[in-house]
Amino acid sequence: MVGRLKQLRLARRLSLEGLAAEMGGIVTKQALSKYELGLSKPSAVVLNRLAGALGVKAVYLWSEPSVDCRFIAYRKGSGLAKGEQQRVESVVCQMLEDRVRLQEMIQGTAKMDFPIKEFKPNTLDDVEDFAKTLREKWALGLGPISTMTDTLEDHLVHVFEIEASERFDGISAVVYDSEENVAAAAVVSRKCLPGGRQRLNLAHELGHLVLDTPESVDEEKAAFRFAGAFLAPDESLFRDLGQKRSLVQTAELLLLKQKYGMSIQALVYRLHDLGIISDQHNRQWWTTINREGWRKEEPSELKPEKSEWLKKKALRALSEGLITKGDAMKLLGEPVGAQEPITLVERQAFLKLPMEERRKIMAKQAREMAAEYKQGKVEDLETGEIIEY
Repeated sequence: MVGRLKQLRLARRLSLEGLAAEMGGIVTKQALSKYELGLSKPSAVVLNRLAGALGVKAVYLWSEPSVDCRFIAYRKGSGLAKGEQQRVESVVCQMLEDRVRLQEMIQGTAKMDFPIKEFKPNTLDDVEDFAKTLREKWALGLGPISTMTDTLEDHLVHVFEIEASERFDGISAVVYDSEENVAAAAVVSRKCLPGGRQRLNLAHELGHLVLDTPESVDEEKAAFRFAGAFLAPDESLFRDLGQKRSLVQTAELLLLKQKYGMSIQALVYRLHDLGIISDQHNRQWWTTINREGWRKEEPSELKPEKSEWLKKKALRALSEGLITKGDAMKLLGEPVGAQEPITLVERQAFLKLPMEERRKIMAKQAREMAAEYKQGKVEDLETGEIIEY
């Protein structure tokens, strides 16, 4: 129970006192602290109350995490308090453990082909080349990335959005199995961000995953440069704007914003990094951005992307009989839809019933269908359970 209980409690934003209250006060916060530290074990009654308060099965509390979740350092200046950091990490570890378990059910335990900390830049210009290298490895070409979230999750880099304070920009994590193989990775962003900032955050955290930055290179600048280069390669921007511009119009940046899925602010940084705009024009643009209040809200904001990996895989696992409907609902935190049409096995079982029994079933279904007609629920007919024979 050591580690598991604390992880679940923090993930649910509960203090020791809060968890004790959720359990109806049958134990004190001091007793809960001893459980978390492994200094004491709960009785069967307390264990069941604990599991109920945390929304898990009792046996889960005794299980050890199946994977080792390790975090890349928080961004400098994130300003998150220690308790908030622990909560964020607990949430991410639990979500990653669920996803890796589902991933292994469907895809087996194949080693992840991902360049964790493989790129070692000596300069920021090296970072440009490494972004191109990863694009080539993932066969992305040099055009815009239509969906950053799908691109990452196609390569087992899971994308999470969590509720956190504005001081939290993002974090990345790597999951190792018992043999120290990389099983998966994750990039985490804060909920409710505009799409442009969300995509930049995801690319930035991807940079932290793949770059092994020496002390001579600023780690945050390297990750930011990687993000810009990954989302908008230099060759593509040179084709769009030319290699040198004395003036770039707002309308042009808005078009580029739609094309590359980047904010105006990120694009101005990118154009200045590539030398497309001068230092003077860069300063002019930042004056405009500050004056117009675009640091907080830009014109033509992009919709944030939404991860569909978990839903797709959970429904697939349910369809293939790898998990139960209850498991799927717990993973997704929502109902998994209406009753599915009957299977061939169910149809054959029906046909083996005596004729009288089949007639009773058919009569019951006819009465139910008549009631549906009276209530005007004709749309439900498309997915009913009428058995033909």
